[in-house]
Amino acid sequence: MRQPWTMSNGSRFGMKMRTIDAPQSSQLVRVRQRQYFVEEVTPPGAGDDSTLVRMSCLDDDAQGQPLEVLWEKEIDPEIMTAEAWQDIAARGFDPPKVFSSYLHTLRWNCVTSTDPTLFQSPFRAGIRIDAYQLEPLRKALRLPRVNLFIADDVGLGKTIEAGLIARELLLRKKVQDIVVACPPSMLFQWQD
Repeated sequence: MRQPWTMSNGSRFGMKMRTIDAPQSSQLVRVRQRQYFVEEVTPPGAGDDSTLVRMSCLDDDAQGQPLEVLWEKEIDPEIMTAEAWQDIAARGFDPPKVFSSYLHTLRWNCVTSTDPTLFQSPFRAGIRIDAYQLEPLRKALRLPRVNLFIADDVGLGKTIEAGLIARELLLRKKVQDIVVACPPSMLFQWQD
């Protein structure tokens, strides 16, 4: 009996499925837009059709975070091979000044992305910020999943607080899109 989500041409959800061999322990892979180090691979048992892969993230903003996936069920997984590393240096090297500025930028972003006590958004806001307006930002950065309800009195800067949080999460690359639910009279404030 055919599973309801599998189409007649063998694709799932309208996408062409491709098979890729499961990685081996200590290989580098790219899954869900991030690079991971494979720590353990559990082959499928009797009656199973997927390989369980345990990995640790290598990206700066989530370094060391564990992830377990069913390899064959992942969309577009990629094993980083030696050929991929050779392609990186194919265009040559940057001049020392360009590389130095890039390295300094990486260091700054790494520190601020991993340390929840260092903020970037207040320095890029271009407005006067009061100390109490940083408290929701501090709380948001300590949460594993940001979900805050900001309810202050009129005129205390709820829009500024929400903007600081949104900007900080965008700068740290923890979100790609943000949905703002507000009354129609405030839509123009959030268009940019």
